[in-house]
Amino acid sequence: MQFHLVLAALSKGSFIPINNSYAVSAVIFKILHKADSDYAAFLHDKGYTQKDSLKSFKLFTFSDLKTPFQIRGDRLLLLTRQAELVVSFHLPQAAETFIKGLFMQQQIEIADRKSRATFTITRVEALPLPLTNDAIQELVLQPRSPMVCGLKNERGNYSFLPPEHPEFVSQLMYNWTEKYKTLYGTEAAEVAFAESAMEVIFYSNPPRSRLITIKADTPAETKIRGFVNFRLRVKGKREALELLLNSGAGVYNSLGMGSVEVEKQETGAG
Repeated sequence: MQFHLVLAALSKGSFIPINNSYAVSAVIFKILHKADSDYAAFLHDKGYTQKDSLKSFKLFTFSDLKTPFQIRGDRLLLLTRQAELVVSFHLPQAAETFIKGLFMQQQIEIADRKSRATFTITRVEALPLPLTNDAIQELVLQPRSPMVCGLKNERGNYSFLPPEHPEFVSQLMYNWTEKYKTLYGTEAAEVAFAESAMEVIFYSNPPRSRLITIKADTPAETKIRGFVNFRLRVKGKREALELLLNSGAGVYNSLGMGSVEVEKQETGAG
């Protein structure tokens, strides 16, 4: 499920960090913790895992914060008081009303050591997913936030791949499949992904790279590289496509990477 949030800053001329994804992620965890501390702790500390595997997935993501701004050093000066955000969770449909109620009228802070901006969430709208049946469908997806595709090197660290890299799609497919296995098991994944596919669609201008700093100016500072300005054509069954739309593509989804939206629905698939 995906939710469109409208935020109103309490004061004009607010500043937020240019690298604000970690701060926004912390806000989401804080809201979840108020309502269900056990669920929030589960997501933050463990996540969804496969049996006998160290891999874990949070199964939520969010878009870039959408608002007019000016760059001032490592800050964003907000030019209006309104901002928008799309937050996605892979949860049963029955939880929609509960999640929507969690966010409505919450007062949140997007902050780090240098600046702090306070917002009220003034509107929460559930966004419908264009998946009408269980047949194989094709969708064209566009990133709402940088998509991070990682291939682990011999040191166990990620080498970040651009969409032009020959391993880009296979690594995205691997991540998507592993998430599915975590929820539904290996045999179910083999069936679900027997006819699944993915390809990159390029614009006339090449994909743009963005270097994102996580936990800036702390001992735990990490830099990751994501890409925007391209599309993905994906094919799969409804359950698998819902997982991709709700949890994001690639890695670092719970830090706001790989949020995607449907650009258009292909016809004649199957």
